[in-house]
Amino acid sequence: MSAITVIILVLYFVIDTFGVQKRPWLAECTPIYIQYFVKFFIIGVTVLVVAVPEGLPLAVTISLAYSVKKMMKDNNLVRHLDACETMGNATAICSDKTGTLTMNRMTVVQAYVGDTHYRQIPDPEAILPKTLDLIVHGVAINSAYTSKILPPEKEGGLPRQVGNKTECALLGFVLDLKQDYQAVRNEVPEEKLYKVYTFNSVRKSMSTVLRNSGGGFRMYSKGASEIILRKCTKILDKNGEPRVFKVKDRDEMVKKVIEPMACHGLRTICLAFRDFPADAEPDWDSENEILSDLTCIAVVGIEDPVRPEVPDAILKCQRAGITVRMVTGDNINTARAIATKCGILLPGEDFLCLEGKEFNRLIRNEKGEVEQEQLDKIWPKLRVLARSSPTDKHTLVKGIIDSTVGDQRQVVAVTGDGTNDGPALKKADVGFAMGIAGTDVAKEASDIILTDDNFTSIVKAVMWGRNVYDSISKFLQFQLTVNVVAVIVAFTGACITQDSPLKAVQMLWVNLIMDTFASLALATEPPSESLLLRKPYGRNKPLISRTMMKNILGHAVYQLTIIFTLLFAGEKFFDIDSGRNAPLHSPPTEHYTIVFNTFVMMQLFNEINARKIHGERNVFEGIYRNPIFCSVVLGTFFAQIIIVEFGGKPFSCSGLTLSQWFWCVFIGVGELLWGQLICTVPTSHLKFLKEAGHGITKEEIPEEELPEDVDEIDHAEMELRRGQILWFRGLNRIQTQIKVVNAFRSSLYEGLEKPESRSSIHNFMTHPEFILEEDEPRTPFLDGAEDEPEPDGLQKRGGGSLGGSTALNRNNNAVDSEFSFPEPGSPFHSLETSV
Repeated sequence: MSAITVIILVLYFVIDTFGVQKRPWLAECTPIYIQYFVKFFIIGVTVLVVAVPEGLPLAVTISLAYSVKKMMKDNNLVRHLDACETMGNATAICSDKTGTLTMNRMTVVQAYVGDTHYRQIPDPEAILPKTLDLIVHGVAINSAYTSKILPPEKEGGLPRQVGNKTECALLGFVLDLKQDYQAVRNEVPEEKLYKVYTFNSVRKSMSTVLRNSGGGFRMYSKGASEIILRKCTKILDKNGEPRVFKVKDRDEMVKKVIEPMACHGLRTICLAFRDFPADAEPDWDSENEILSDLTCIAVVGIEDPVRPEVPDAILKCQRAGITVRMVTGDNINTARAIATKCGILLPGEDFLCLEGKEFNRLIRNEKGEVEQEQLDKIWPKLRVLARSSPTDKHTLVKGIIDSTVGDQRQVVAVTGDGTNDGPALKKADVGFAMGIAGTDVAKEASDIILTDDNFTSIVKAVMWGRNVYDSISKFLQFQLTVNVVAVIVAFTGACITQDSPLKAVQMLWVNLIMDTFASLALATEPPSESLLLRKPYGRNKPLISRTMMKNILGHAVYQLTIIFTLLFAGEKFFDIDSGRNAPLHSPPTEHYTIVFNTFVMMQLFNEINARKIHGERNVFEGIYRNPIFCSVVLGTFFAQIIIVEFGGKPFSCSGLTLSQWFWCVFIGVGELLWGQLICTVPTSHLKFLKEAGHGITKEEIPEEELPEDVDEIDHAEMELRRGQILWFRGLNRIQTQIKVVNAFRSSLYEGLEKPESRSSIHNFMTHPEFILEEDEPRTPFLDGAEDEPEPDGLQKRGGGSLGGSTALNRNNNAVDSEFSFPEPGSPFHSLETSV
C-alpha cells in the first residue's frame, strides 16, 4: 500500500507538472522537485507505519505480563506465559482429591479394633495393652520419621502436621490414644530399621522390618485396606489373639466396616504385622512372598474434609462449560462420597465412577494397547477415576486431548503433586503443580504452580486466562479500526489532494495512541465474574469474531464519513480557509488541524467502545476498576490539547477556537452513540461478515504435509526417546574411547619392544587393535537413523579406512564423527611417516 501511494504521488506530480502544465525541468528547480519526492516518500513511510499493527506483540506481552503479576496474588505462580491464555479456553480439569479438593488436614475418626467398630476414637482403656502396643509400634516405626505432630503456632489452634498427611493422621490417632510415638522412635532409631519397603503408587502400602532382640524379624505394614486385607491370613480378635481370617471373613468385613466408612468419605487404612522365625532369613527381594501371611491389627477411617469453598468453585466451572473430573488413588466409595460433596457427581445424572483396573480393562485390547475408540466411549461420562496410578492419569489426559469426539477438541488442565505425575503434567495443555505438597519434578513439569494447593485458585486462573484472550481481542478491535481508517484516509487523501490530510508526525502520534497507550489501557482490564458465564472458545476459535468484525467495519464507516466530509467540505462548515492544495512550505492550516483533532477524538471515544467485544451495550461497566485505562484516556486527551494549541509547525497544527474544539469533541462523542446503533444491528443478519484469525484445522492441512501416524505420536514419548538416544550415544562414545585407549596402550607397549616403530605414526594407526569392531552388536538407536545404509567410506573391520560421520549427528562431526585416516599413498600419509 505504501509503495503504491508513493508511485501514485510521483506519477501524479510528474504528469501534472511536466505533462499537463508542460513546465520544463529547470536546474534551479531541482532542489524543489527533490523536496516534493522526499515528501512523497515520507507519506509512503507514514502509510506503512500506520498499516502495520506492530502494537499487537506489545499488547499480548503486556496483557500476559500484567496477568502473571496479578495471578500471583491469587496464588497462581505462572512458569510459562502462554499457559495464562490457554487456561482460559480449558474445557476439562482433571484434579487430584487430597489437598486440592480437600483440606489435606487428615484425622482418624473411626476405627475397627478387636472385632469392634468404633464410630469415634476409642477409649485407650477399651483396647487391650498388647493390641495397643502393636498399634503404637506399627504407626510410630512404619512411618517416615520426618512425619510428626508439632504443637500449634497459636494458643488454642490445631496441632501442626509436618510431613505426609496420612501418616500424620495415624500419629495423631496414637496421641488420641494417650500414647507417645516419639518415645518409640527414640527407642528404635532409623539406623536400627533392617529393611524398608517404601510406599509407591503400585504397591499402595509401606512395610518396615525390625530384627528382634531374641532372634527373628518382625515386619509392620500399612496401606490401602482392600489391598492389605487381601494379604492377611489372620486377624486379632477381642482378646488380642490372632485367629484365622478367611476370604468370607474378609468379604464380610469389607461389607460391614470398610464400605460404610468409605461411603462417609473416609480413607480406610489397614495396619498389620508379620513375624519371621529365626531359623532362616527370608529372601527380602521376593516382595510378594514377604508381603503375605499378614496379621491384621486394625482398620482406621481417616477423614479429609472438603474445602468449604470448593463446591461453589466447581459449580462456577460447570457454568463456564468446564468439566471437572476427580483422579485419585483412594477407594472408589471414598472418592464417590467426596465427589458428591464437591458437586462433581450430582444425583440423577448418568456419570461414570471407575477404578483404575476397570478403566484399563475397558480401554485396552488383548495386547494391552490403548484403543482411542474405546476410550472415546468412556471419557465423556467419566467423572471419578479411583485407585488410579499416574500412568492411568496420563492415559486419560492423552486420550481426552487426542479425541475428536464432539464439536471441538478438548483443552485439558491437570493437577499433580508427585514425581510420577510429571508425564501427565507435561502432556496436558496446562499442568498445575502443588506448591506445598508438590515435588520438584512435578513443579518443573508444570506450567502453573498453585501456591496454596487450592482448587479455587484454578478457577481464578480460568478467569484470568479468559480475560487475557478478551483483552487481546479488545486491542485488536480498536487497532484494526484505526488502521483501516488511517490507511484509507492517508492513501485516498494523498492521491486526490497530493498531500496526506494526516501529516507524518501526526500519524506517529496516532500510532503511539493506538499501539503503546491502547495496549496499556485495554490489555490491563481486570477480570470479572461474568467471564465465567460463557462457554470456552475452543482450540480453533477465530481471534476476530463476526461481532468484532461488525464493530470494526461499522466504526470505520462512521469515521471515514466524518473525515472525508471535513476534508472536502469542512472549510465551508467552519467558514475557514481550505487546507487543500497548499504550497510546499505553507504554514499549518485550521482546516487540516480540525481533521487531525477530530480523528484523534474519535479514536479516544472509540477506545471506550472497544472495552466490549460481545455486543454489550454498557461500555462504561467497570471502567472505574481500571485506573490505568482512565489515566491513559485522560492523559491522551490533555496531550492532544497541548499538541494542537502549542505544537505549531512540528506537529503541523494551528490553534483552534473553543467552538471548533466543541465540535471536535461532539463528533468524538458521536462514536459512543454510533456504537449503540451498531449493537442494535443483529450480527446474524450480516451474512457477508467473515471471521478471521482462526488456527489451521487438521482438515485444512494438505495430506502431503501430514506425517504418517502423526496423531499417534505422544510428545512425552518423544521426549523420552530423545533422552534414550542421548544416553545410547554416550554409551557408544564411551565404548569408542575405551577402544582407542586400549589400542594406544598396546601400540605403546609394542613400540617399547620395537624402537624403530616410534618414527611411524602409521604403524600405530594400522595396529589391528585400533581398528574399531563395527561388526560387534551395538546399542540400538530409537529414532531409526541407524537403519539408513552406511556410506561407502564407512567399512567394517579389515575393510580399510573409516570415513564419514554417524547418521545421528552429521552436524557435530567434531564430537560424534568416526575416525578417518589417510591412505598409504596420500601426501598426508607421507607427512605423518616423516614425523
